[in-house]
Amino acid sequence: MERFEKVVPRKGTRSVKWDMAEDLYQDKDVLPMWVADMDFETPRAVTEALKERVEHGIFGYTIPDDLVKKEITQWLENRHRWEIHADWISYSPGVIPSLHMIIQSLTEIGDHILIQTPVYPPFYSVIKDHGRHVVKNPLYLNEERYNIDFDDFEKKIKENQVTMFILCNPHNPVGRVWSKEELERMMDICLKHDVKVVADEIHADLIYKGNVHIPIASLSKEAANQTITCLSPTKTFNLAGLQASYLVIPNDSDKKKVDRHFKNQGMMMLNTLGVTAMEAAYRHGEEWLDHLNTVLESHRDYVIHRFHSETSSIRVLPAEGTYLLWMDCRELGMTQSELKSFMQKEAKVGLNDGASFGVEGEGFMRLNIAAPKSIIEEGVSRMVKAVQDKEK
Repeated sequence: MERFEKVVPRKGTRSVKWDMAEDLYQDKDVLPMWVADMDFETPRAVTEALKERVEHGIFGYTIPDDLVKKEITQWLENRHRWEIHADWISYSPGVIPSLHMIIQSLTEIGDHILIQTPVYPPFYSVIKDHGRHVVKNPLYLNEERYNIDFDDFEKKIKENQVTMFILCNPHNPVGRVWSKEELERMMDICLKHDVKVVADEIHADLIYKGNVHIPIASLSKEAANQTITCLSPTKTFNLAGLQASYLVIPNDSDKKKVDRHFKNQGMMMLNTLGVTAMEAAYRHGEEWLDHLNTVLESHRDYVIHRFHSETSSIRVLPAEGTYLLWMDCRELGMTQSELKSFMQKEAKVGLNDGASFGVEGEGFMRLNIAAPKSIIEEGVSRMVKAVQDKEK
């Protein structure tokens, strides 16, 4: 567990999280706790595999072969009880590029695509950038838990003739891990109205005790045929800079269309080190991941306890998955602009602006807890003191 307590300096490594923070927040003293990558070293088996590959000294065109597919299929079966065929797998440099390709290949200009807000900001842009229309099924907050308005879900699909639904599971930023009953109900509606389901499940491995991630495509053969699932080891093992992800597309017709679009854009293979890291992470990373989830759960509980016991104005939702916490700051009585300024200038922490996830995120901020405990303690202490000073 000591591996997760080690503070590794990241400034000067071209880190988006650390090296862009001063420009983004106009203050060199702001502690960055925003963008979704981790301040933990990746598993040693991954770095050793990368070192060995680098020592080879040649980095020509590289294909993810059957051994890589075997690691993927075994990971999904062992970790998520989802049996897939290797020929359902396609590769991509990332989930966002995948969403762009899926939308362009499986929908038409002018189509309506459903999302559940507040949600990961690129969901909006990947729809709008290609001349499609965003349809929102806002989640509603009941005490400390977000829920789905299923009546509105179906109503929006019918009224807008929705052709595609982008599901986020586990949900970023609210931290829900959707239950089997919730997934089945959404899928039943999508099947009824012939709506394609695109499942962003990049946080699937980051699950807290008492919760189980269920790939929506695993519910039934009909669900599999209706779904394109986007996955990656990059969030799980902190490999985002290596740009290696994959899609699971059981529907052969859909897969051919998506693959053709990737090919037409010249995106036909992963980079050499991304392939190496993916294989090593899935083959050797399970024990490391179990430790990680224990650490993250401890961090989640620590943050919640500190805020709820030491302030009366900020409520932190108990995430069921991801390493992102959704902070309800509405009791501070600030506008969104004032809230952003308060966190940046008074608390000296760099968080994600809740409003960037949609208007439903106004009054909220997103906090990344995937860092050594000392960094989490420092960031929380800064925020608690700033809130306490304001509450006096």
